[in-house]
Amino acid sequence: QVQPVESGGGLVQAGGSLRLSCVASETVRFNAMGWYRQAPGKQREFVTTMTSGGGTNYADSVKGRFTISRDNAKNTVYLQMNSLKPEDTGVYYCYTRSTVATYWGQGTQVTVSS
Repeated sequence: QVQPVESGGGLVQAGGSLRLSCVASETVRFNAMGWYRQAPGKQREFVTTMTSGGGTNYADSVKGRFTISRDNAKNTVYLQMNSLKPEDTGVYYCYTRSTVATYWGQGTQVTVSS
């Protein structure tokens, strides 16, 4: 299993929180892991990334509300999402990137009601 596996999506009211998890393959050495999202009728957009060295980057739309973290022992990266807004609704995709390829998960649905 090379593709990462996401979990943790769901339905939440505006202002609420969710935490997404992404379990990566143990057989591939990754340079970075992170998250994209795709809202209905829109293109997939960058949310956040974390490099193997621990550096992070966030889309302006989520700065101050979302936090990416990882547990190396579990090969897992997390996305803590606070102060959620209806515009955060979409399918959230985890990705892992090695020197030769990028792998995508199946996605997990996040729905924020107003």
